[in-house]
Amino acid sequence: MDRSLNREIFRLAVPSILANLTVPLVGLVDIAITGHLGDIAAKEGFAAASLIGGITIGSIFFDLLFWSLNFLRTGTGGLTAQAFGRSASSGSFSEEGGILLRALSLSLLAGVLLIALQSVFLKLAFLVVDCSEPVRILASRYFRIRIWAAPATLSLFAFKGWFIGMQDTVNPMISDLIVNLTNVAASVVLAFGLGRFGGIGYSGVALGTVIAQWTGLTFVVCALLVRYRVKVFAGFTKADLRDAFGGKTPVGSFFSLNRDLFLHSLGLIAVYIGFTTISARFGDTLLSVSAILMKFLIIFSYFTDGFAYAGEAMTGKYIGRGDRERLSGTVRQLFLWSMGIAVIFIGIYALSGKPLLRLLTSDGEVIAAALPYLPWLMVMPLLGCPAFIWDGIYLGASAARPIRDSALLSAAGFFAVWFAGTTLLQHFLPAGPAASAVAAAPGACLHVLMAAYFTHLAVRTVYQTVAARRAVFSRL
Repeated sequence: MDRSLNREIFRLAVPSILANLTVPLVGLVDIAITGHLGDIAAKEGFAAASLIGGITIGSIFFDLLFWSLNFLRTGTGGLTAQAFGRSASSGSFSEEGGILLRALSLSLLAGVLLIALQSVFLKLAFLVVDCSEPVRILASRYFRIRIWAAPATLSLFAFKGWFIGMQDTVNPMISDLIVNLTNVAASVVLAFGLGRFGGIGYSGVALGTVIAQWTGLTFVVCALLVRYRVKVFAGFTKADLRDAFGGKTPVGSFFSLNRDLFLHSLGLIAVYIGFTTISARFGDTLLSVSAILMKFLIIFSYFTDGFAYAGEAMTGKYIGRGDRERLSGTVRQLFLWSMGIAVIFIGIYALSGKPLLRLLTSDGEVIAAALPYLPWLMVMPLLGCPAFIWDGIYLGASAARPIRDSALLSAAGFFAVWFAGTTLLQHFLPAGPAASAVAAAPGACLHVLMAAYFTHLAVRTVYQTVAARRAVFSRL
């Protein structure tokens, strides 16, 4: 066992894991705030449930927008890590500075366009999302306030990828902590007030997010200037600037990479939208069950994502350095440690499934309905772990085309299993082929949906494992 590789993996992984653990706090606080604004809501003619619905729908809109633009982080990280590997020995980081400038320019442009096109997006979104008029009004209000954080949010994506590429996960961790804790504090104060300030109610939750995002951006700019300014921008010449924006090869490869990563994001989004919209057809109880199961899966991903970030940084660095031995050792150790975490989570899910359910809900009907689906949680670590780790390794290698293909194929596998499974199930229903499988056997259909979800993970894992020699190791 290579102790130096293990130390490097944990140096990069642990800060990311700690930062990820603060993410659920923000969502819980937002729901808690809106859930306690009943008196203020009544004055405006809204029910308390409408407030929760409004912030839920509004947040989903941003999840879809920003997830589709996550290539601003993933594309920046791999390119920066490879440049770092090439230039670490020289002490000159002008190539990394050019990558950051390109990424920030694209982030700011995308943020401004989102602000300009917000009305168009809302109209299109509500053609797909069916909700009550009060929820529609409140979701629109939330969206129109929070959208002003878009340039900061997307710039933070670029900075996070760049810092990871520079083998630095501490600054992204501090940034995430600042953003999440500021979001909580600002939202509480703006919603409920403090001292003589009476608060602005529901809108304060969205405004708190805006303040938090711009605060986080202020921090990362300061971190860049304090830690990296001398290395990155000292001696940054007009030629370097021309190479960053005018060089046909770097600009072309940058946008080609991000195009493929954008399509990769769309493939994953299709799976998660499909999972959510399909589970909504099962009725409120099974919808709650599917949401709880997904929460368990997300908690597991918080831990594996830390190792995926480490894999992204180290893979890019060793490819840039041309060090095959360290690259192979990194991949091996990443899988050993991440599979160790997978075994731990399988044990947790197997031994504590029912107590974990009680942590998330006190509804006896939901708990009873969820018990038959707990065995699916044991499948998640075995399939999810390699899929997530390979993502990080491929991103570090800037192998965008195979990661794009794996996501699109996995989305096709998800929908193929769902439609094939429900079609087959329909023929075994007592009422015959004319009966709707979802309406007649929603419980069985949720099993089919879980099988479809894990099929998408299996496709990603198998495809990327088979393609790794050509897509990753051949770059040396």
